[in-house]
Order: sequence, then structure tokens, then C-alpha cells
Amino acid sequence: MVPLNWYIGLSAVIFVIGMVGFIVRKNILIMLMSIELMLNSVNISLVAFSHYLQDLRGQVFVFFIITVAAAEAAIGLAILVALFKNKAAVHTDEIMEMKG
Repeated sequence: MVPLNWYIGLSAVIFVIGMVGFIVRKNILIMLMSIELMLNSVNISLVAFSHYLQDLRGQVFVFFIITVAAAEAAIGLAILVALFKNKAAVHTDEIMEMKG
């Protein structure tokens, strides 16, 4: 059986990779993927604690987080496609303002 601290360490490493990817990269698609990495690292830690404590509430909460992450990805990609049609740019440096 794998110890709990290995799961928490894996979760921390994945969260840091997602955070660095969000801060360093300027591509909006990469930024959305980094947010998904951070959400999935939280899911790993919730499932690990849920298994360790023999409680299913953490695993049920993961399903809600996955649902919210899917909705966030769909809305983010829709905004990205609309932005690319109008500006033909996906980098945050090239997008200075949005006019309605």
C-alpha cells in the first residue's frame, strides 16, 4: 500500500507545475490547461485523504469538482474561440482590451 505522504507529495508537485505554467506562460490555452492541472492535483489529495480516513465525502466532492472543471473548460474554450475569431491572437500580451 502506498503511504499517504506520497499522494500528497504528488499532488503538491502537480499543483506547483500548474501554478508555474499559469504564471509563466502567456498562451491562454496553456493557462487553461494549467488551471486544470491545479484542479486535478486537489482531486488527488481529496481522494487520498478520503481513502486514508475511510470516508466517502472526499470522493463525492471530487465528482463536483470534475463537473465544475468540465464546465470551466467548455466556457474557457468557447471564449478562446470567439476571441481568436475577432483578434486572431491567443497570447495575453497581444490582447490589450476587449470592446463590446
